[in-house]
Amino acid sequence: MVATALVAMSMGFRGAEAGLLGMPMGLQAAIQRIKFETPTMPPFAFLQFCVRYEDECRKRPLFRGGPVKLTEERWAELKQVNQSVNREITPERNDLGLAAEKWLINPDRGDCNDYAVSKRHELLSRGWPARALLLSEVVVHSGEHHLVLVVRTNGGDFVLDNLTPQIRPWVRAPYRWVRIQMPTHHRLWATIAGRGV
Repeated sequence: MVATALVAMSMGFRGAEAGLLGMPMGLQAAIQRIKFETPTMPPFAFLQFCVRYEDECRKRPLFRGGPVKLTEERWAELKQVNQSVNREITPERNDLGLAAEKWLINPDRGDCNDYAVSKRHELLSRGWPARALLLSEVVVHSGEHHLVLVVRTNGGDFVLDNLTPQIRPWVRAPYRWVRIQMPTHHRLWATIAGRGV
């Protein structure tokens, strides 16, 4: 329990998140974990991404399933990757719609899709398992669709996002959740139960 509290404090949890500290770790993680619902088609741009970057979408062996153990070192790595990718890509809005969407890894300029796939790529290259790094489509308050990276850990599912420097538990991200990659096969996506803000 002390380790849980230390990790939570180092993550900068405040308010409602701090209220979870008294709960058993299993219950806390269950509350903060995405529930996959119905299999669904992936975004069309994702299919094009998989043609362009075959290695990013290949099926990887599962030595152990489930979320990864969130240590202080892993948390520091998440923060570093989130900050560096957010800083290194200059925001550029795609005003041409779906037909012009290109999900690119580490471009000089890009939109939310480029940030999300670049973060996933960087974490994969550092040894994070693909089953814990899931792209997810959400809808922001303005009604626009947006792509984020969800990182599945034993402490819950966390969102890496180019719209904020903060890494948040998925239940605290102010979005309507549409669909997410499946942890067991990355070319397959599923709808998400709950959190339809």
